[in-house]
Amino acid sequence: MDPNAGKKNLINKFGPEELRKRLEAETFKRKTVSFYRYVLLDDPAALRDDLFQTWYALNAFGRVYLAHEGINAQMSVPETQWEAFVEDLNQREAFKDIPLKVAVQDDGKSFLKLTVKVRAKILADGQDDQSYDVTNVGKHLSAAEWNQAIEAGATVVDIRNHYESEIGHFENALLPQSETFREELPEVLEMLKGKEEEKILLYCTGGIRCEKTSAFLKHHGFKDVNQLHGGIIDYARQIKTQDLPNHFKGKNFVFDERLGETVGNEVISHCHQCGEPCDTHVNCANVDCNLLFIQCEKCATEMEGCCSGECVDFIHLPEEEQAAVRKGRQNKKRFHSHRKVGSLRAKT
Repeated sequence: MDPNAGKKNLINKFGPEELRKRLEAETFKRKTVSFYRYVLLDDPAALRDDLFQTWYALNAFGRVYLAHEGINAQMSVPETQWEAFVEDLNQREAFKDIPLKVAVQDDGKSFLKLTVKVRAKILADGQDDQSYDVTNVGKHLSAAEWNQAIEAGATVVDIRNHYESEIGHFENALLPQSETFREELPEVLEMLKGKEEEKILLYCTGGIRCEKTSAFLKHHGFKDVNQLHGGIIDYARQIKTQDLPNHFKGKNFVFDERLGETVGNEVISHCHQCGEPCDTHVNCANVDCNLLFIQCEKCATEMEGCCSGECVDFIHLPEEEQAAVRKGRQNKKRFHSHRKVGSLRAKT
């Protein structure tokens, strides 16, 4: 008997070039959507296989994380399958009426494939699970309420990594310089020391990091903790549909192939190589480096999409020499000594 019987189509079987070619050949439109929910899932592994098979059949792409504590997903769904996708979610008790944040600026090229993974947590926070109640969260504010609180002078905190806030953030927000969420919680706590009685506003990309941070701050004695409902993604939709003032400056970093979507028209960051105004994130063309950095078109041409002269030299080596260099590195050490982000999009 085939040991894989009943387990067909549970993983992607194609390489990135083939997947990109297929995506470019599509003649229909897609919607990029993100959603999460803290909810007890008894058997995430079994649910993982069920979701993969169902959503694979709908030709949905994306990155989905499951854990006993819930689901965290960013996906690309064909418009022709959108109703079926939403119906499938609502037929599952754990995901019924789950808030969906649909991207405002979307070219349909956000993901190349479908990945569904089981993890210990849907959002790694580095905290003891018993140290605080993750369900005791702050008040959710609409875009209009958020604007009113900002205009009244409340303290605003960006609950994202520094490479995200570098290209876009809310006016006068406190900007932690952490690279991961687990590093950020203690940094935010230190930044807000002495403000336990003040009104605190938290925001992130889609809301999930604020959910945990608000519970963390309440556990540490903060009395008036608020979070932007739906994150920056839904804020962009609300201000557009309701004709509200926009207090977000620059671009919203997103964890998919786009790497960003415009919310405010300002360019507030600079090319990491020449210093000219620029907010375009790229990964180094040397795949063995893959550093995520900001690069303008001029530098992209001059540096051939690379982050350094060392990487330019490396990509011009014959393939066999590149392979030999890789084999000579113990434990697959990163190409440079500075920060590497080959797995950056998983660092939420």
